[in-house]
Amino acid sequence: MTAKPPTPADLALSDAVGRGDADAARAALRAGADRERRDGQGRTPLLLAALADRVAVAEVLVGAGADVNAQDARDDSAWLVTGVTGSVAMMRTLLPGGPDVTLTNRFGGVSVVPASERGHVAYVRAVLAETDVDVDHVNRLGWTALLEAVVLGDGGRAHQDVVAALLAAGADPALPDGDGVTARAHAERRGFDPVADLLRRAESQGGEGPRVGGGGR
Repeated sequence: MTAKPPTPADLALSDAVGRGDADAARAALRAGADRERRDGQGRTPLLLAALADRVAVAEVLVGAGADVNAQDARDDSAWLVTGVTGSVAMMRTLLPGGPDVTLTNRFGGVSVVPASERGHVAYVRAVLAETDVDVDHVNRLGWTALLEAVVLGDGGRAHQDVVAALLAAGADPALPDGDGVTARAHAERRGFDPVADLLRRAESQGGEGPRVGGGGR
């Protein structure tokens, strides 16, 4: 079945998202733009706004009832991509839309997993504090957020802070990957001594490790 061609209002909304123009987005919606219209890759206006971190436009779309959980052809959603961009502002803008924090991306991960891999410290702290996302969720690679922070991180200050935040939120340091290797063993193999120390202390305490770095969001 051939998709209906976009209306002038649909085109105006697409343009508004691209420019980050909240007033124009609001006007396009009033003119009848389809807030769930998908592009050739299955992306909705809200997903495109999230990808570009157009927070003001996203606020308009969420207020108009746009679906924060709509996934595209790559299984990305507006909510899931906040874990990639690390935008705390976008994350909080989407919260009133009722994001499904159990929704997974094409790798089987929830939003905190890619955020941990990328060292998005503020995002990891915020999403753990403000949602009930599963800190020990295991993706299709057999990795938790903690394992991703070590295996795909660089061992620097940002990833140290991510590891500390995950441990403080109750992440289990003893959970191994699919080959039975723990996060601490990976850290030791890679020479990430500060990370290995955090994990070693957490294991000895049976859970939460000490926090590293500054506080706040």
